[in-house]
Parts: sequence; structure tokens; C-alpha cells
Amino acid sequence: MKILVVGNGGREHTIAWTLLKSPNVEAVYCTPGNGGTATMANCFNLDLAVDDFDAIAKAVKEQDISLVVVGPEIPLSLGITDYLQQHNIAVFGPDKAGAQLESSKSWAKNLMIEAQIPTAKSATFTDATLAKAYIQEQGAPIVVKADSLAAGKGVIVAMTTEEAVAGIDSLFAQGFTTLVIEEFLEGEEASILAITDGQTIRPLIPSQDHKRIGERDTGKNTGGMGTYAPAPIVTPELMEQIQTEVLEPTIAVLQKRGIDYRGVVYAGLMISPTLKPKVLEFNCRFGDPETQVVLPLLDTPLDELLIACTQQKLAQQPPIKWKSGSAVCVVAASGGYPDAYEKGKVISGIESATAQGAIVFHAGTTFKDGQLITSGGRVLGITALGENLKDAISQVYPAVESISFEGMYYRRDIAHRALSNF
Repeated sequence: MKILVVGNGGREHTIAWTLLKSPNVEAVYCTPGNGGTATMANCFNLDLAVDDFDAIAKAVKEQDISLVVVGPEIPLSLGITDYLQQHNIAVFGPDKAGAQLESSKSWAKNLMIEAQIPTAKSATFTDATLAKAYIQEQGAPIVVKADSLAAGKGVIVAMTTEEAVAGIDSLFAQGFTTLVIEEFLEGEEASILAITDGQTIRPLIPSQDHKRIGERDTGKNTGGMGTYAPAPIVTPELMEQIQTEVLEPTIAVLQKRGIDYRGVVYAGLMISPTLKPKVLEFNCRFGDPETQVVLPLLDTPLDELLIACTQQKLAQQPPIKWKSGSAVCVVAASGGYPDAYEKGKVISGIESATAQGAIVFHAGTTFKDGQLITSGGRVLGITALGENLKDAISQVYPAVESISFEGMYYRRDIAHRALSNF
């Protein structure tokens, strides 16, 4: 079987790497892919844009590809699944209507309310004056979110009303036309990635992402600076509660709305000190960098799960199998990220990291004149597996330290929430 993975980040490299471990998979194509996918055996980059649906459809036919797996949210929100399905191509990823789960926070909020899913109190605004008046009325801390896609950086957690007002001005100035303002929730965040065929939904192991650029979770939000799995805060009992109170009601309302959702439902949760989960947001695809710790622990062939979803046969699949132990991923980012940063820095030391047993997933890399160079804000995701979380942490950081490029930045406290003595 041949599979096409749409996208060029660390998530897509991880998906391709995992698929190639299956005995069923002959080759993986990535469009456009990155420096990491370019160097894997039986993996081939196609120089096609993620929104060039016609060219992607032609490539699928020419290469005799059986399945398309869509990584990023943007092509999903633009309707890549709708387009490819019209050409009788099997796609793992929701259609444009289903992708609103991520592309519109207000739409997702309305779905949560209809499904009676626990979530933060919120209000939606298209007028800055009214939004600011609401902020003054509610007080701080409070959360200001861009309603549409913002690459993980359209969220401002304001600890003062002045911060919130400035956030409103900033997001409107960036061109966002609708904002969602939410109550501030306290607790620990957790990420639940679940696969669904539109009828059955099954969670993958829980993970926890570190969004903030600074150590001890300080500074600006990013697309994610590191992750670990399984997240200890999500106990088996809590996972059952999430299944019945979040995941199953979500699919029920999507069905009620006539949306045939076949792909990933990613629930970003806040777990309160009393272990009551509330949904912060939904995403419509695999998380990045959560995928970099979840899929390396997967024991069931990934292609079997994805095909079962596209064929609405997930209920017939045996229980998902997982490897024992834990995984930790540390993101190596360009200096200056998530603000302005330079590209084109030569990367070295990856061979040394892999020799130590780490898996290096490329996120923002490319080849130029035979050299691997940086091409994005988040450059690499260095993942290590261990018998437990402490073991995985002890293995990942020596591997990270063996890699270098000018301006390289990474957090040294990934998974600190799970280890009190970190």
C-alpha cells in the first residue's frame, strides 16, 4: 500500500515514520514534506502546496496511492477532504464542515453547549468596544482568543484587564474579525487525541503539551515547545469520564448536524485540582508536537486504524495496543521564536542524537546545497522513549544537547509538572 501525507511539519514526519513501520505500507509520499521525510527510506517528497488540491489528486492517481492523511488544519478548513472524496480518493481527515471544530472557536463553543460538554463560560465579539466593555465587567484573569485559525498563537491569557484590552487591540490589528473571550480556568492542561469514523470514537493515550516559550510555563504562547505521554494526570477513571462526557457527545452532535466526521478529534482539556475536566478547545487533526510522543508508543499498525476510520469500520477493530513506558519530546526552536527569527542556519549533530537512541522528527528543515538548514520557527522535535517518564527525560536531554544550530533554543523543563522533583 502507498500513502500520501499532506504537510511539512514535525507531525507529518512522525505520521510518515510511523506508517513506514507497518508491514502493510510499501511507500509514503509527503507533500511537500521536509528535510526529515526526504531522508527516510521508502519516503518521497512531492513539491506540491498543501492547498493545491488538483495537483494532489493527480499525484494520488499517478502514484497509485490508496490513502491520503491530512496533517495540518489549513487544508482541512479549505475543504481538501471534500475535493479528494469527489475524486473517489480515501481521506483521513474531516470535511470542511467538520473542520469548523477548529477553524471557528465560536462554532465549536456552540457545539459544546449543544452537547452539554463542560467548558469555560464565554462570549463572542466582532466589535472591539463591546469586547473591552465585557472585559471590564468580567475582570481578570481572562482569556482572549482569535475565532479563526492562528497556528496556536491566537490565544492571550491575560492576568490583568490592561493585558486583555491590549490583546483585543492586537488581535484585531492582526486582521482577526471575531474574538472569543473566555473565563480563566485553573488547573493542568492535557491533550486527548481521538480517532473516529463518524460513528465510533476511540481515544489515544493522553499527552501534555507545553505551550509557553519560557521555562516553568512563562512567556508567550507558541505552537508547542515539548510534550510527554502518557500524562499521569489523566487516570483511567478520568479517561472514561472524558470518553462519556466529551468525546461521545461531540460525535453525537456532529452526526445530528449531518456532518460525516472521519479523522481526529483533539480535545484540549483543563483538568481542575478536583480532577474535573473542561474543554478549552477542539482541533480537527493530530496535535503538534503531541503526535511526536503518542505515535512512537503506538503498537497497533497506524494504517489499519486510519483505513478503518475512512471505511467506517472502527468498531470492528480490536482494542488499540500500546508499548509500555513513556515518551518525551523536546522542541528545538529558532532564536526569536515565536516572534521574528532567522532561517537558513546549518544544523549539525542529528546523527549523534539518533546514535543515543533518540528519534529526531523534523519540523522546520530543508536541504540547500547539500546541507540541512533551518526553515521554520520550530525546527526539530527530539523524542526519547523510556521505561518511565523520569527515564525518558534522562535520555532526551543528552540527545538534545548533541544537536546544534545558530540561535537554537529549547526548554529544559519539559514534563516538569509530572515530576515534583524536576
